[in-house]
Amino acid sequence: MRWLRGFEAHRRSIAKSVTWRVMASVDTFLVSFLVTGRVMIAGSIAGAEILTKLALYYVHERVWAIVPYGLRPHE
Repeated sequence: MRWLRGFEAHRRSIAKSVTWRVMASVDTFLVSFLVTGRVMIAGSIAGAEILTKLALYYVHERVWAIVPYGLRPHE
């Protein structure tokens, strides 16, 4: 997909996606636990959204890598 090319390497986008997903899944687990009070339900909710949001964030990063908005030229 030519439109996914940008200034960042794919490995960087993948690393950012994974680290963000870990943080976001911990947040989802904690909020789910506070709402339900049950570890199993909170874990199920957090587990269900890991793969889909990981993929969505990766695409989001690749799109933003080619959007020039807010970028300054290299000096």
